[in-house]
Amino acid sequence: MSGRLHLAVEIGGAGRHPGAWRLPGAGDLFAAGTHVERVRTAARGGLDLVVLPDTFAPPSADPDALPGTLDAVALAARIAPAVPGIGVVPVAPVTHTEPFHLSTAIATLDFVSTGRAGWQPDVSRTRAEADLFGRTGPAPADALWRETGEVIEAVARLWDSWEDDAEIRDEATGRFVDREKLHYVDFAGEFFSVKGPSITPRSPQAQPPTVLRGDEAAALPVVGRHADVVRVAADTVAGAAEARDRVRAAVADAGRDPERVAVLLDVETLLGDRVGEALRELDLLAPAGAGTAARTLRYVGDPAGLAELLRGAVEERAADGFVLAPLALPSGLDAVVDGLLPALGDAWVPAPYDGSLRARFDLARPANRYATS
Repeated sequence: MSGRLHLAVEIGGAGRHPGAWRLPGAGDLFAAGTHVERVRTAARGGLDLVVLPDTFAPPSADPDALPGTLDAVALAARIAPAVPGIGVVPVAPVTHTEPFHLSTAIATLDFVSTGRAGWQPDVSRTRAEADLFGRTGPAPADALWRETGEVIEAVARLWDSWEDDAEIRDEATGRFVDREKLHYVDFAGEFFSVKGPSITPRSPQAQPPTVLRGDEAAALPVVGRHADVVRVAADTVAGAAEARDRVRAAVADAGRDPERVAVLLDVETLLGDRVGEALRELDLLAPAGAGTAARTLRYVGDPAGLAELLRGAVEERAADGFVLAPLALPSGLDAVVDGLLPALGDAWVPAPYDGSLRARFDLARPANRYATS
């Protein structure tokens, strides 16, 4: 971990509040340009990364509900080449998908972003999500997270299945790849097996950072073994400190150094001069809290007050940084960049983004597990 305050922002739909899409100015939520411009705003503030949420949950039957969403990994691949200077981390539901496809998609994202990609594996819990695929029913949390751990392990092995110098481009012999430097991964687990190798070369970061949620007990063993960055939610700073302690204990139990894993606290935000009126307007459009993360710290007020809250949380060792989730976009993102960041003062000094997302979190580029020399 770098030792500096990390700041990220979640950019999904019209914002975290389920009624925000009905506000004027929400924009065309299915236009790539809308999302590109929002990520440009975040990059202008020097933020470490943006999270692009995703879910397999089908659209609500409510006629006022948002009728769909875009695939976050595909959207990230559109955004990343157009917006330099910021990490791009799509949420990737793994419960009903294939590790091989995920490995190539995230590796491709790392190539097109020139090393600024990460991914957030997530689980699908409900019968409605399972019925969309029609293959398996919903599983309990411990099984879902054991499967997620297997997905992460298989994906990581596929990323290593090409050695860094496997691509030789020998024009004289017509050999593009040195086959001796491509490796079968031969992964066999409880839920699936993968032979490999990948069809995609080893990407700029080799292993794009894995971001995981650490909110529930069933996730913690997977977090301990695999997470490079962890997101937690709590409705108080004290609760966040307890969540961070649980994450650090899980990392230590897995034989890893907790100091190398950043824990980011989710904070829902509504900033501005007329926030009370704005929140009432939002809650008239959709019930307060509907569709938002449970037990999430929410701040409604001016940027100076949020800056004080964040500084205090860091001092209380409740977080190493924050994922800010504006209740409404794009106004909430503008308020973060133009209001909150200046109010943080010396607590927020953005580092130049001249390297990879791994470097941003002080993570070394890992060696290839299959290389023999």
